[in-house]
Amino acid sequence: MSNPYRHRETVEGWSPPPRPAAAPMNGRYCLLEPLRAGRHAAALFDAYHGNDAVWDYLPYGPFSSLEQYAEWLRSVEGLDDPAFYAIHDNDTGRRGGVAAYLRITPQAGSIEVGHINLAPALQGTRAATEAIYLMMRHAFEAGYRRFEWKCDALNMGSRRAAQRLGFSYEGVFRQATVVKGHNRDTAWFAMIDKEWPALQTAFDSWLDPDNFAADGQQKTRLSDLTKPVRFADDPALAL
Repeated sequence: MSNPYRHRETVEGWSPPPRPAAAPMNGRYCLLEPLRAGRHAAALFDAYHGNDAVWDYLPYGPFSSLEQYAEWLRSVEGLDDPAFYAIHDNDTGRRGGVAAYLRITPQAGSIEVGHINLAPALQGTRAATEAIYLMMRHAFEAGYRRFEWKCDALNMGSRRAAQRLGFSYEGVFRQATVVKGHNRDTAWFAMIDKEWPALQTAFDSWLDPDNFAADGQQKTRLSDLTKPVRFADDPALAL
């Protein structure tokens, strides 16, 4: 295979994109809304309640009361980095998760998705997948060149999710930080603008209602649709 890094590539006709707007993103299966404590705290706290494991790899939580969780939401609402969104599942009519844009670097054309926290009822649903898709689409349509996903290297669920969604594995940064008194090695994944048209086609195919049986089971897996586009697979997932 030829070395793709032998020549410096000229980037023509590109200018730094705007920062993400604090506006809703609508899909077929979900709605993303800018996170607000007054609007979202009670529903999200209820969705997470009794499922403390969802906080294991996040630098905050779990929260012992609605008041404590609402206070944390107030501390992050309205920030432009990270910019948090609440995820509303249109099938159930309930809010069941959070995701955010972060490390937003318009001058480099780079943006990351993170702080992903899905309540058990939202995990594995079409709404959860579409929520990340909407964030990807918004970023690339705005002009970003690189969309990143990073997670604790021990979080195999997150690593599997990144690969399924079409992110390519880029390595592990050892001793990247300390979270809740524990070392964190960070696994890096990304997709780039050249890959986006093919990945968007993959998502459109997977999200099409015809891809699901009457009981909601998928006919074609998203990972099979994104595999031909991925630049590199995560070797830990092959073990």
